[in-house]
Amino acid sequence: MSAASRLTRALPASFSGLPAQFWWLWTSTLVNRLGGFVATFLALYLTVERGYSASYAGLVGALYGLGGVVGSLGAGVLTDRAGRRPTMLVSQLATAVSVATLGFMTHPVAIAAVAAAVGAAASASRPAVQAMMADIVAPEDRTRAFALNYWAINIGFAVSSTAAGLIAEHGYLTLFLGEATLVLVCALVVFRKLPESRPLVAEPGAEAREAPAPVSMLTVARDGRFMTVVSLNLLLALLFQQAYVSLPVSMGRDGFGSGDFGLVIAVNGALIVLLQIPVTRFIEHRSPAMLLIGSALLAGYGFGLTAVGGSVAVYAVTVAVWTLGEIINSPTQMGLVVRLSPTHARGRYQGMYSLSWSVASLTAPLVGGTVIDRYGPDLLWAGCAVVGTVAAVGYALLLRRLPGTGASQPQRTLRVVKVGREDRARMSVQLGAGAQRSAEVGGVDLPERPDLADRDGRAVRGDVVEPYATGAVVGDGDVPVGEAGAVERPGAAVAAVGAVVGDGDGRTDVGERKPAVGVEGAHRHPAP
Repeated sequence: MSAASRLTRALPASFSGLPAQFWWLWTSTLVNRLGGFVATFLALYLTVERGYSASYAGLVGALYGLGGVVGSLGAGVLTDRAGRRPTMLVSQLATAVSVATLGFMTHPVAIAAVAAAVGAAASASRPAVQAMMADIVAPEDRTRAFALNYWAINIGFAVSSTAAGLIAEHGYLTLFLGEATLVLVCALVVFRKLPESRPLVAEPGAEAREAPAPVSMLTVARDGRFMTVVSLNLLLALLFQQAYVSLPVSMGRDGFGSGDFGLVIAVNGALIVLLQIPVTRFIEHRSPAMLLIGSALLAGYGFGLTAVGGSVAVYAVTVAVWTLGEIINSPTQMGLVVRLSPTHARGRYQGMYSLSWSVASLTAPLVGGTVIDRYGPDLLWAGCAVVGTVAAVGYALLLRRLPGTGASQPQRTLRVVKVGREDRARMSVQLGAGAQRSAEVGGVDLPERPDLADRDGRAVRGDVVEPYATGAVVGDGDVPVGEAGAVERPGAAVAAVGAVVGDGDGRTDVGERKPAVGVEGAHRHPAP
């Protein structure tokens, strides 16, 4: 079978099986990114249109990033407390107002202040979008869902980059007003089509013992393994941010205009549009460790090659190299982040992860602008290669100790359907390298997760169930013991044959016996 035939067969599978709510979220992301003009062209706007120095452009970019730091942290908490939908709506409305305002600012202090507000508002939606996606998509489909979402981002980015580069030559104000309009359209999609998805922490009247332990941002910061992932992502984010700050400035120094930069950076979006889906199908069950290491090296050395740029074609080739790293990294990294995030604290964990991007937005412009002004762009691009190498080594050390990061086994999922009066289920258990059997649907056990150990009463679909959990329940959403789709496993070891699950689409009551796992049905297993 030819590669083209395999791709043709794989594409329908990439789009099937995802809930309608995901596709509305995907649509809102696409509309939002179709108007993503300002962040991409802010450095050119300040240096070419307004005549400011690269250092000032770097300062404004840093303030944009500082706003993003505040927005990410605040939105992470708000996403868990108020919900995903309200957080997205507030963020999008604030973004529309602040972006439109920025287009009318002329004083350097006013430009800097409003840019910080834009950064805060724009970054606030990211934790909510990612948490909602994890809520509504089954664990075994999340890598594909995150890849499709990233695909939407870059469809919009490819179109907006090309269009904005041409529009900017006739006036930048149109870019600011155009982005504000499309963000409002995005908010309308969220308001009309996306219900709240936040899982309930406890049902009314539920016993206190069933509620998960509270999680603060300080708790997240103390999660050493997760914070290592955040730190490594920060290094890569520092690299990718150079595409929007240092690359246009460097090209401007070589005599290229905004139209040239628009064409070069559009290569990034175009390649992601063309390759994200087939590449994701190829890497979906491969070793996350190798994928993250390889993506870090591609990103670092892709930017490093920018030092030899001298024509639009050469710049485009360097963009293609680091874009491949981006394509591999994005869904793999997000899958790891969701895996390490407790369901009831997804907003806070996603907020901390988003913080790495915001800190990069704050730091990268200062570093890039200062290095270019004082030492020239070649030293900056050489430093990018070093940073990529350091990130690759970091991933190698981290993932060597993390169970289940070897090559994934093919996984099947649980589906419960009504057949007359009888509930039937199909289930299999995915095993990862060094991992125990997991009762989570399509998941891999993390034996060292202290926040899930000793849980008494429930564990939701998407959580990882500890082998030490007492009375653990696996269901779709936060299903108490004995309710629809829930099965009590008093003191059951996760490694026990015939682990019990339900997925909320049929009754499997406490104590009800089903055929053993491996045939149709699920089985209640007491402690061995």
